[in-house]
Amino acid sequence: MAKQISDLKLGILGGGQLGRMLIQEAINYNLTTLILDPDNDAPCKHIANYFECGSITDFDTVYNFGKKADIITIEIEKVNIEALEQLEKEGKHVYPQSRVIRLIQDKGVQKQFFKENDIPTAPFQLVNSKEEMLNSNIPFPYMLKQRKDGYDGKGVMKINNAADVENAFDGPCLIEELVDFEKEIAVIVARNPNGDMKTFPMVEMEFNAEANLVEFLISPSTYPEAVQERAEIIAKSIASSLNITGILAVEMFITRDGNILVNELAPRPHNSGHQTIEGNYVSQFEQHLRAIFNLPLGDTRSINNAVMINLLGEKNHNGVAKYHGLEKIMAIDGVYVHLYGKKYTKPFRKMGHITVVDQNRESAIEKANYIKHTLKVIS
Repeated sequence: MAKQISDLKLGILGGGQLGRMLIQEAINYNLTTLILDPDNDAPCKHIANYFECGSITDFDTVYNFGKKADIITIEIEKVNIEALEQLEKEGKHVYPQSRVIRLIQDKGVQKQFFKENDIPTAPFQLVNSKEEMLNSNIPFPYMLKQRKDGYDGKGVMKINNAADVENAFDGPCLIEELVDFEKEIAVIVARNPNGDMKTFPMVEMEFNAEANLVEFLISPSTYPEAVQERAEIIAKSIASSLNITGILAVEMFITRDGNILVNELAPRPHNSGHQTIEGNYVSQFEQHLRAIFNLPLGDTRSINNAVMINLLGEKNHNGVAKYHGLEKIMAIDGVYVHLYGKKYTKPFRKMGHITVVDQNRESAIEKANYIKHTLKVIS
């Protein structure tokens, strides 16, 4: 681009924590940031150069907002695609491209893309009714996923037997063979319009079974080099096949027999990359900016062992958020606190994250466990 990066306006659809961390990085480049979010108390409100309260799924609202920006990006996939397509036709840069967001909005289309591009994934079947679920080719138990609007563990359920189908989601879904996996992993890949690509080192994830959310994330992985290399090659091949500009998070399973299967994609900064802010030479947020502004991609290597803990609202707590135990955890070396600026807490709501950086991996995990039991978001 002829213009300097600091002369350009970046429009972000969504004003949650991902937008907030993207703006925190954009400030270092003197970037002007514009936010559109339906919540008048969105985390980005007070740090964006321009904030508009409005629907990110309404054509006119997204289109008129996009006209104000030079480059448009997203922090959530549930946006109005038609408006983005129109803006692209009029010469606006939309990254990730609208066609990529369209594909990823629908988990069924996403799975078919995997199949067509020989990307390893669990066997699946698309269904439109409970009757089709009962007569599927996939044996019980299986995972049922709504094709659209599922996120953070919502829109996913395990179906153990025919009786469970009675309470299953109705409408367009996909059913997926249950994967006997040893570990859930993720690789984040960045790609700029020149086609340059870089991956962040593979990370391992531990889940909160009740909330179906990532509880711990450990970086870098201790799996053999060959396994990590295979995961990175898969992530790069997906980014190339999509011809994406920006960051792409690729969530995968390592099965007990040593295979790697792709679970889902997110075409934006992702929960599995928050530890990069302190744990890597370049963060996922800076890398996303570098990619969409077609700048050289940064050094993705890990500086140190890093463990990220999601800070979730406690069960049975709804109301103005209070952070119990914050001083105790801040007394520990290598602890970095990120609160998301959300005024109200509710059960399992993402309120922040904590990153622990330590030269010793076991020590980092030990500190993370202490933080998990000490720091509570209550009302």
